[in-house]
Amino acid sequence: MKITRWALAAATLAASTSAGLAQNAGSLNIYNWGNYTSPELIEKFEQETGIDVTVTDYDSNDTALTRIRAGGHGFDIVVPSNNYVPIWVEAGLLQELDPAEIPNIANIAERWRDVDWDPGRTHTVPWQWGTTGVIVNTSLYEGDINTSAIFLDPPDELKGRVNIVPEMTDIINMTVRYVGGQQCTDDRDVLRQARDKLVEAKQHWIAMDYGTVDQYVAGDMDAGVNWNGASMRARLQNDDLAYGYPKEGYPVWMDSAGILTDAQNSENAKTFLNFVLEPENAAMISEFARYANGVEGSDEFMPEDMRTAPEIVVPAEHEAAGYFSVTCPEDVQRLYTQIWTELLR
Repeated sequence: MKITRWALAAATLAASTSAGLAQNAGSLNIYNWGNYTSPELIEKFEQETGIDVTVTDYDSNDTALTRIRAGGHGFDIVVPSNNYVPIWVEAGLLQELDPAEIPNIANIAERWRDVDWDPGRTHTVPWQWGTTGVIVNTSLYEGDINTSAIFLDPPDELKGRVNIVPEMTDIINMTVRYVGGQQCTDDRDVLRQARDKLVEAKQHWIAMDYGTVDQYVAGDMDAGVNWNGASMRARLQNDDLAYGYPKEGYPVWMDSAGILTDAQNSENAKTFLNFVLEPENAAMISEFARYANGVEGSDEFMPEDMRTAPEIVVPAEHEAAGYFSVTCPEDVQRLYTQIWTELLR
């Protein structure tokens, strides 16, 4: 964005004083999930630092991983989900973070400081966290929405109106749970059942898309697998929409931001990670994307409607069905990929 010389000088002084990190020049290229980065947050960051930011979208963890592995991408920051972070780290794709260079790491809430997928937070910082469930237009269907049958055995009212977010691991794990297995199973019989169920169900789907808020609001889609924050954004514009927590099991996840090993703007990337760990800035991301974040002190800046929203606050009766996504072993990942490839044919 363009700013005056006076504003740039003021931003430079403010950034160097408050963070002690910013280059206050150059650019930053962020590779993130689509419709997930607050424009107001980016504008504020650019004004305070003088760094020009470009955000490029992706639609799934596998899309992001494949593109970065191919090289020549030009990105500095990526935001993988927790069950993919170990894959990025083991492949040497993420830099190790130095807390001395990103002092706001101290603002990470205790629950998220030492996590299984990134012990000690050596490579990533929290972005947003939430659940993967189902969304239903209740003006068309009045039955139980807390079940994966919504997309795997859809009722007649919803057939041909179902959308699936194209996130392989979540979709297969939800299906495995539906047929009686557990996430990351290597039981070939269970996986065959899951594959067959997905292939059978596909005939009743209208799309496999991730950017669907507007389509649900307009009634172009009426049910499907969806993330809780996106579901809240849709429901705020169409109160016939409701979010369900499948009783067979639903994933709980956290997306975290890391700096790519081959980043061309590493110092600017560190400045940005430090910036988003400020409680007020973390709340800006939540207000836009409508997910919880992992930053201590951000609650006081959060929108009031998120504190009681049924998509954000899991009802007590549905808590037990949630399971935190984990990284599946390589042999299981290969089996999942085979199923997914067959589904996409």
